[in-house]
Amino acid sequence: MKRINPYLTFAGNCREALDFYKTCFNGEIVSIETFGDANFAQNESMKDKIIHAEFKAEEIYFMASDATPDFKANPGNMLTMSLSLSDKNEQAKIFDALADGGTVTMPLDIAFWGEIFGMVTDRFGIHWMLSCPTQ
Repeated sequence: MKRINPYLTFAGNCREALDFYKTCFNGEIVSIETFGDANFAQNESMKDKIIHAEFKAEEIYFMASDATPDFKANPGNMLTMSLSLSDKNEQAKIFDALADGGTVTMPLDIAFWGEIFGMVTDRFGIHWMLSCPTQ
């Protein structure tokens, strides 16, 4: 099974953006986790920033996070396509295909939440995250 979701990256104002979209679309923030919650804060300023959130309003669904302090928000780099898969062999095949001529940002490995996860920017500059359960 494959499912693709938009993933929005913000330069420190993810919570503000989610509240804005909540009002605009009469939606809800389904889940929210901070860098501190995940024990992934690189420094004290990141502790309360969002490492992962999910938003839903009827058929609208997207994920979002704040970026690390070195991230420079520019039009075109604030959206990542997040691909959820159920087969790790298919995940590896798709990851390698996207990486051909592109740049691996994070190799496939088991992430802190327990799934196999990797990030790649394809040869056209599109950012991808691929996630798959370990079973």
